[in-house]
Amino acid sequence: MITIQSKREEYYTAIHEINVLAFGRETEAELVENLRKSRDFASEFSLVAIKDRRVVGHILFSSIAIHTNKEIFSALALAPMAVHPEFQNHGIGSQLVRQGLQQCRNLGHRIVIVVGHPRYYPRFGFTAARVKGLEVPFPVPDEAFMVLELAPGAMNGITGMVIYPQEFLEV
Repeated sequence: MITIQSKREEYYTAIHEINVLAFGRETEAELVENLRKSRDFASEFSLVAIKDRRVVGHILFSSIAIHTNKEIFSALALAPMAVHPEFQNHGIGSQLVRQGLQQCRNLGHRIVIVVGHPRYYPRFGFTAARVKGLEVPFPVPDEAFMVLELAPGAMNGITGMVIYPQEFLEV
């Protein structure tokens, strides 16, 4: 049985390890640590999957902005999401994404952006972001750049540049 809960300080080492093992590099683990240390970090957007009292997965949502010609809209970035390799392909990642998105809805957020696997994230409702008029200031394939409206019509009239926190650009 898997339980999903907000992360606590005692999980930091396990979260780091899971990200390194899942991605095969330090980049995502460093991103998580840098975001956690930032002034905009909100622990309610950092969730862990627990199995038999062991952290086996982690997902993080961070505040981002969509800059249009006239306004700035708030949104969230889903990044990263990692499951310990020993527990991959057992639905843990899907549980993390579903519960994480529900948490975002419950807290009143309306838009989530992900740069991720194009065959994985559409199952949760993510669609091509460039088709919706969004762009990012770094190279990313069209199929990997996706958006999800957590509320119907959340993207109505919103087109522009997605701006990530500096921590994303430092790794």
